[in-house]
Amino acid sequence: MALLASLALLGGCASGGQVADSAATLDSENPVASSSSEPPPPPIPERPIPEASVYPLLLAEFALRRRDFDTALNTYLEQADVLQDPAVSAHATHLAQYLQREREAFRAVRLWVELEPDNVEANSTLATLLARQGRNREALPYLATVARAGEKAKFPVLLNRYKALRPSDQIGLDTDTQALLDDDLGDDVSLRLTHALMAEERGDAAAARARLAPVFALEPYQRQALILEAKLNLADSTDEPLAHIEEALEEDPSRTELRLQYARLLASQDMDAARKQFEILSAEAPHNADLLFSLALINHELKDSEAAKTYLNQVIALNQRSDEAYFFLGQIARGEGELEEAVQLFQQVGDGADLMKATISIAQIQVAEGKEQELADYMDRLRASFPHRKEQLYALEANIYSETERDERGLELLGRAIEEFPESDNLRYARSVAYERQGDIPAAEIDLRTIIERDPENATALNALGYTLANRTDRFDEARGLIEKALAISPNEPSILDSMGWVLYRQGDLANAEQFLTRAYASFPDPEVAAHLGEVLWVSGKTTGAMTVWRGALQEDPQHEILNETLTRLGISLQADADS
Repeated sequence: MALLASLALLGGCASGGQVADSAATLDSENPVASSSSEPPPPPIPERPIPEASVYPLLLAEFALRRRDFDTALNTYLEQADVLQDPAVSAHATHLAQYLQREREAFRAVRLWVELEPDNVEANSTLATLLARQGRNREALPYLATVARAGEKAKFPVLLNRYKALRPSDQIGLDTDTQALLDDDLGDDVSLRLTHALMAEERGDAAAARARLAPVFALEPYQRQALILEAKLNLADSTDEPLAHIEEALEEDPSRTELRLQYARLLASQDMDAARKQFEILSAEAPHNADLLFSLALINHELKDSEAAKTYLNQVIALNQRSDEAYFFLGQIARGEGELEEAVQLFQQVGDGADLMKATISIAQIQVAEGKEQELADYMDRLRASFPHRKEQLYALEANIYSETERDERGLELLGRAIEEFPESDNLRYARSVAYERQGDIPAAEIDLRTIIERDPENATALNALGYTLANRTDRFDEARGLIEKALAISPNEPSILDSMGWVLYRQGDLANAEQFLTRAYASFPDPEVAAHLGEVLWVSGKTTGAMTVWRGALQEDPQHEILNETLTRLGISLQADADS
């Protein structure tokens, strides 16, 4: 009919595309995402279209042209059910994949498999989506269909979330896999390797090792099997655990991927040997920034800073991973005491994952050297350069001043920051901490109550205000009410448990105070919690328990301010014990 011709002019056959299964290797990818930047072409139905479906299909196609993808997808899904045509189901699958709509892709491909049970792409895609849902055992038969068609089935997708499966499902999948191996797929290397990896995932090293034997019989130097065998050998402390890999590399030195894995395994055993392997790899691929960066890390670990710096400068020259390289160079310079050079290197780090780490390093150096104004000027320039990080950079600078007890400078900075970001709870909370440390409890309370008014469920602010009132005032009932609200929101948060224990202690309820503080200390053995728990135990007459808690905390942090203030206030000297 005329529609078939018009659709043919609009695009090619929907069922002739590549297999949409993304589990090509053990590396995880998104099995729903499409690699194409354009939506798939319209389908060519395999039989004449009923009159009632002509308009919906044209509507869907024009919706695609307008990039109204929701309308297009919903229409194709409806028509796939109506027409029961494999080409339309395939097209709906492809469109859902392109849009990364997993639920719709599953619905479409399930129908596609029903209509075309031997289609390799349909079976492979359905298997991948089932595995994504944790229905690994259901996925296996569809992968078997792919393998029996003579295509490469991506059996490793069965390992997706394998450890999260119930033990009975793990055993069932293992049994079904063995049945396929015993039946007609015994020569499938991918299936045999996956079977071995299942055993390794369950912690059954003996079974994993036994299952590798037939893999090597089929393919003596199968890369992933060699890596698994090496890991098992290393776990068992076997003599020459990497010998099989070394044999494979000697047999064929061009096995680059295997050599890379070998070098990584060596890095945990013999850094010098790992360096030699990375040097071989880098010589073969001199413009590979990842290899150069690995060599820099290894040489730094081997205390060869000059070599590390050489490799990092090569990375920068390639204009790849430059921020990481500058940050690493800055760390090296800082470690060598070249602080001015370190600051200059850290300042080369651009906007990205390493910017904040580099900025913290700069701040620590400049504050330690008394260059606070220089730091403040640099932070102003940084905020101007990266306005989208402005609030974050204010918080970072304020935190540096807080850590170094420069509260006046911190308060001045936070005042400016809050004027610019009045809705920022993070900045206001930071200011409340600075006010509290300076003893300005009314100002701290104003900031915390502002946060709570905006967000009554903010457990952090409720707890902070409650603890401040319990610790710095005699408004114990009010403090307890705030802490109880915080505890109702986050019942297992150690800091809130600590606050609850402390306000109960301040109210004279020693027994319940001990219970809450014991829970807090068990979850978070922090010196401040230890100070509180020890004091409650001491006042309760449990002096041996108190001394044990305090000694343990002092060993972790002998200079902790609150812990030592507590001991001094109670007239107890344990510092000599901690030093010994």
